Amino acid sequence: MGSGGLSRRRFVGTLAGSAAGVTIPAATACDDAPAPADTADTAAPESTTPGTRPSAQTESRKPSGPRPLYLGTYTSAEGGGKGIGFATYDATTGRITDRGVLAETGDPSFLALHPNGRTLYTVNEREDGGVTAVRLADRHVLGTRSSGGAGPCHLSVHPSGRWLLSANYNSGSVAVHPIDASGGLGEHTDVIRHSSPPPGPDPDRQDGPHAHQIVTSPDGGHVLAVDLGTDTVYTYRLDQAKGTLTEVSRARSRPGAGPRHLTFHPGGRYAYLANELDNTVTVCAYAPATGRVTIGDPQPTGTGDVTSYPSQILVTADGRFAYFANRGHNSLTRYAIESKGARLRFLDMVPVRGDWPRHTAFSPDGGLLFVANQRSSSVTVFQVDRGNGELRLADEPFASPVAVCALPL
Repeated sequence: MGSGGLSRRRFVGTLAGSAAGVTIPAATACDDAPAPADTADTAAPESTTPGTRPSAQTESRKPSGPRPLYLGTYTSAEGGGKGIGFATYDATTGRITDRGVLAETGDPSFLALHPNGRTLYTVNEREDGGVTAVRLADRHVLGTRSSGGAGPCHLSVHPSGRWLLSANYNSGSVAVHPIDASGGLGEHTDVIRHSSPPPGPDPDRQDGPHAHQIVTSPDGGHVLAVDLGTDTVYTYRLDQAKGTLTEVSRARSRPGAGPRHLTFHPGGRYAYLANELDNTVTVCAYAPATGRVTIGDPQPTGTGDVTSYPSQILVTADGRFAYFANRGHNSLTRYAIESKGARLRFLDMVPVRGDWPRHTAFSPDGGLLFVANQRSSSVTVFQVDRGNGELRLADEPFASPVAVCALPL
């Protein structure tokens, strides 16, 4: 398959004819947009990816003035973007304003921020996979490196700021790249393919290993990789001198579950696993000393018989609530978190006002929740009630070409 071809992962989320009534505005020229705000003081070191940011955030006063919002897309998809989208948002109202394109690069479907807030990283989700670094101060592309595999779909920055971790979906591998003082990337120092255990029972989606996520544990001691194809969460130890990974443990989910995304509770002893193929979520126990993950019993997402293809789960900074994105159902499930993180209790669901919620992220202060809706090419923003966790639509959905990732700073 060529670099512009669709993997099965991308095919599941391709545009369904129309864009659900959303009109994409013409992109403004990059030179006409204001420079991205300096984020060095607002990006917490432990908050390096959209997926893990909410668990590490701290309550703070809302910032004044417009805040930057970076958007991932598929440039090779019909109606897709021209690169990493750039917008600003009002931290109080959630209203988004288009600012054009941050940087032109191919299929930047997932974004992550360096701990110092100066460099943005993206995957290039193509068969000849790559990872790209962009300096935010002047939008200069620092370079692209091979991801060491095919179809990279997720990446995160190690809390030390010295290593970029990425997951190659098509080839079922994870990779490590060194980060230099400028924020630029070196050639990968390690690539590990998940050759065992054998793939799960789904002949379509589990035809081989499919690494879907790679993150560092809250204690910083281990790196965890979630593989949808092998129904496994792998735990690695990162050698910070050499940039190599050594497997220390693995946890197998229920056959055919298709684990996709893992999010830790702020306490660091529990995590929540979104299972894409069997429409469930599981509470996992985590042992910081050994890195061992113990996967609990599956729980329903509240969507009933609808094939929902869950994408992600977010956890509030205070550890009281979790939000689960259901793509096929186009909704967010709200859970209460109980027993210090050991239990999820279903509360309710809200529609996302879009089609195929691919990615979700909190604003740094936790007051807003952003939803990137792939098929409707839109971003929905909700205001989060700090007391009871309820979500209230903040504004009309913002049109964004094939929106698959939203990173608010």
